[in-house]
Amino acid sequence: MAKASPSASANPADEELDSDGVPTKGRATPTRKEREAARKRPLVAGNSPEARRAARSTSQAQRERARIGMQNGEERYLPIRDRGPQKRYVRDYVDARWSVGELAIPLLVVLLVASVFGTQVQEIVTFGLYAYLLIVVVDVLLLGRRLKIALGEKYGDTRVEKVRWYAAMRSIQFRLLRLPKPQVKRGQYPN
Repeated sequence: MAKASPSASANPADEELDSDGVPTKGRATPTRKEREAARKRPLVAGNSPEARRAARSTSQAQRERARIGMQNGEERYLPIRDRGPQKRYVRDYVDARWSVGELAIPLLVVLLVASVFGTQVQEIVTFGLYAYLLIVVVDVLLLGRRLKIALGEKYGDTRVEKVRWYAAMRSIQFRLLRLPKPQVKRGQYPN
């Protein structure tokens, strides 16, 4: 004899009885075909064109929000290498100053154009490029030293992260091409 389900009524007189006097469940037993059809689900959920369009537009909106947030310097949208108060301080410090390295791309274009001319012009431009690179290296080394001192004063000498390479790479980029975008004007050094 089968166990009564917990949803069965407490009074057996209220239930329908079959020809043998056994209470019925009130519906027909589903066929195998009906059970398999009810159990079937698509392999990939939301495979309809409308669902794909909705998912695509949602992910596109999220990517756009993340791109704008990263450009504006919002902490949660920044890559891991750009997060933290010390990195923000370094970004603001580098963005507030004029860097010799910012001229690297225009000077490389000049070198490319000069390579079309005679060897004497090429030699002069190449010597100038080497001198420029030496000046950039000295500028980056001085920047790193100044930042280490400034971060030590602000956050304590024991808590200073290694940010020299980060500052150097940011200082040799065009100001307009930096990501996250500069949040300070030139000459507006952080406190």
